[in-house]
Amino acid sequence: MGPFGSLQAPPPPAPYPPPLPTQGQPLIVGERTLFSGCLQQMPRSSGTGYSGLPRDPSMPDSREPLQDSQQGASMGTTQDNLQTRFLNRLLPGGPGCVRKLSLNLQYQQGIRPNVRSSSLSDGRMLSKEFPGHGLELSTPEKALLDAPEESLWTTRADGRVRLRLEPFCTQHPYTVHQMFYEALDKYGNLSALGFKHQDKWEHISYYQYYLIARKVAKGFLKLGLEPAHSVAILGFNSPKWFFSAVGTVFAGGIVTGIYTTSSPEACQYIAHDCRANIIVVDTQKQLEKILKIWKDLPHLKAVVIFQEPPPEKMANVYTMEELMELGHEIPEKTLDAIIEAQQPNQCCVLVYTSGTTGNPKGVMLSQDNITWTARHGSQAGDIQPAEVQQEVVVSYLPLSHIAAQIYDLWTGIQWGAQVCFADPDALKGSLVNTLREVEPTSHMGVPRVWEKIMERIQEVAAQSGFIRRKMLLWAMSVTLEQNLTCPSNDLKPFMGRLADYLVLARVRQALGFAKCQKNFYGAAPLTAETQRFFLGLNIRLYAGYGLSETTGPHFMSSPYNYRLYSSGKVIPGCRVKLVNQDAEGIGEICLWGRTIFMGYLNMEDKTHEAIDSEGWLHTGDMGHLDADGFLYITGRLKELIITAGGENVPPVPIEEAVKTELPIISSAMLIGDQRKFLSMLLTLKCTLDPETSEPTDNLTEQAVEFCQKVGSRASTVSEIVQQRDEAVYQAIHEGIQRVNASAAARPYHIQKWAILERDFSISGGELGPTMKLKRLTVLEKYKDIIDSFYQEKKQ
Repeated sequence: MGPFGSLQAPPPPAPYPPPLPTQGQPLIVGERTLFSGCLQQMPRSSGTGYSGLPRDPSMPDSREPLQDSQQGASMGTTQDNLQTRFLNRLLPGGPGCVRKLSLNLQYQQGIRPNVRSSSLSDGRMLSKEFPGHGLELSTPEKALLDAPEESLWTTRADGRVRLRLEPFCTQHPYTVHQMFYEALDKYGNLSALGFKHQDKWEHISYYQYYLIARKVAKGFLKLGLEPAHSVAILGFNSPKWFFSAVGTVFAGGIVTGIYTTSSPEACQYIAHDCRANIIVVDTQKQLEKILKIWKDLPHLKAVVIFQEPPPEKMANVYTMEELMELGHEIPEKTLDAIIEAQQPNQCCVLVYTSGTTGNPKGVMLSQDNITWTARHGSQAGDIQPAEVQQEVVVSYLPLSHIAAQIYDLWTGIQWGAQVCFADPDALKGSLVNTLREVEPTSHMGVPRVWEKIMERIQEVAAQSGFIRRKMLLWAMSVTLEQNLTCPSNDLKPFMGRLADYLVLARVRQALGFAKCQKNFYGAAPLTAETQRFFLGLNIRLYAGYGLSETTGPHFMSSPYNYRLYSSGKVIPGCRVKLVNQDAEGIGEICLWGRTIFMGYLNMEDKTHEAIDSEGWLHTGDMGHLDADGFLYITGRLKELIITAGGENVPPVPIEEAVKTELPIISSAMLIGDQRKFLSMLLTLKCTLDPETSEPTDNLTEQAVEFCQKVGSRASTVSEIVQQRDEAVYQAIHEGIQRVNASAAARPYHIQKWAILERDFSISGGELGPTMKLKRLTVLEKYKDIIDSFYQEKKQ
């Protein structure tokens, strides 16, 4: 027995794949305005099963084929009994509710019930009655008729917006519940969520997932969740995070994630701003934060804790089990009516920006934002539906960030993926163990995750024997050269295939990427050094570009849509234009499409700044498009340095050049706004404390190797900085001089620099939750050092 009771799932329904849609035609309009029709093609299976390598029998059967209808029908009474026992455990009302769900049995026996249907855009028939609850879902056509709003934006939590429907993208809007409902028809018995319980992998099917989410939704209603109010979730990724999120949307609330690293004050700001009626936490540590600020949260009615029990019985503090018991008091018809009333153009998710400049802004995302992006953003990244191959992903990045939430949670429902949850200490070292056990088919990491993997491989290689190390270097060199000269997926020359077979395939297996076909990164720039390193391992890192304000991806790369160092192409169905371009074609990136957010909650002025009078989102990012429509990011408009001499200097290319030239450098930040010349702050690559993930004083193996090459015996940061290690300082000086020599003009030269005694970190305040550099914080924190660069020498 697991934590959710028996997890034995009912037999699968008959396969019912939709017909193959037609592919939209990409279009180029205007000199630099790019958009394309919705990507509608998805390979469909014949229903005969999946291809794949043998897998660990201890893991859930994530890649088992959908059973055909004849097999389902042959199971007869055994199947009926199993389904009845399963539903008796999960549904309130016992056998009475089982009778209400009798149509479910027909589905699982391969019988298509005679129910009313409405046609969706891809030609598939969507039943208007989910087997069991008698819920008549609102069709997309009805949703449009009920939503005549004229404005593209709103700042009210209960506001509605005009959806950005385009003639070249004909997908009708639909709600999160409708998306989940479609998934049940196709993927109901597939494993949806994998998690470890007592060191053993267990799983929850899509049927179970849906029913538990309904119970949670009714529990929230019983606790007093009001329309357009939030359920804030403060906890590490887990099935109960997902149940809480989906249950919130079903109940008519708004999902609001809070970073687990947030201070009580930060939690109070967000919970107050989003009018949270309920806060869900995972541990006593997080509960203590909320107890400290509860008196300042006038809308808060209850707290639910799901990972640990509260230290003592407290008023209005409930366990997840108690929450679901409370939900028994809410009739199914009450929840059905709330779901029926929902519209695609209403807010269902709030994502708070990391607040690198001022207070966090609440990014309001509509149901259409979520369902459209979950479908088309993932298609652009070549995510497969379970009819072809069930995608397996590992959930470990913060779900309060849009990238992880759209990739793990909502896309998983759209295509029937299996999401396996890593341990809370994933980023402290246990992630690789989870990857090895799960063997994902696609994986996403922020740049710092990929850099840590690279550094770990380099450390292991440095400690290996001479022959093994030389073999790895040879294999990576051959593979990198071939991937740079032959970037397509065509058959590689013999030497490259030999290197992959003898060496690189084993490295990928050791990392847990033996079956991983797609590796993504986003949320921040990735260095050229890291991209080339993984190309040498035959691992392409596919970039996505977007913001919280674009529901995550607006540009995507994929195995069929890739160019090194680019952020991919615009997602079909969306648009991009560049404004105020310079002579090199670099301009501010402006975006349009179904991904664009509703507005900032309670911030009309900020919303006006972001969305212009024609409805275009101004990202504040600078970039250029090549002739084929691939996007290249060059920096932030607000980060652009304007020197005292009037020179416009984008800092990111110079910072990346320094890190590429000097492999000992971890972070580099260029300074010079309204200054006479450019200067730079540097940090050195150091190991992280395995318990706290804090930077230590010890240099990484790569940094030690750099020191040895230049004639230094230093092994710690303090040795280099406090003693001003002559060999290292000279090597860094020479490296910066090489960067200056390649600069376009003298105003782009770095004239002074300093090495800091500690690497940048989240706890130090220099990095945000997604590892983005908080430049204003750095300028303030190291003000004395920076000012010393520009002090005039006394005569």
